[in-house]
Amino acid sequence: MSLKERIQDDVKQSMRDRDRERTGALRLVSAAIKQVEVDTRQELDDAGVVAVLDKMAKQRRESLEQYEKAGREDLAAKERFELDVLAEFLPEPLSEAELAGLIDAAIAETGAGGMQDMGQVMAALKPQVQGRADMKALSGAVRARLGA
Repeated sequence: MSLKERIQDDVKQSMRDRDRERTGALRLVSAAIKQVEVDTRQELDDAGVVAVLDKMAKQRRESLEQYEKAGREDLAAKERFELDVLAEFLPEPLSEAELAGLIDAAIAETGAGGMQDMGQVMAALKPQVQGRADMKALSGAVRARLGA
């Protein structure tokens, strides 16, 4: 079963369970996937769906941070819930050791020698870590490794 089909099945199940919050969050996910499909005029595969989910998760994390700074716990709780729903469909996050190994392999593969090669390293890493690591943190780790 594809990731998109799994999401659709979960929407139906949450409707049967009368879980309004979960249904709303899953409908947001479905709508985002459908919007990308309409914009690109092609059906998304699992990798495309993961990219959409990753983007949505990043938006939720940023909103959560802003709401917590502003003291809006009601809105922060909603963002946390949506982030938890998104996490169910995202692949398992990479550990620090796995991420370090991938960074080292990408640096060796691209022959990167300094900061000027960071784009090549990030391009090599992105397909491997999409949805499994925060790209901002990854960028910082690559920058530290190349700068050292």
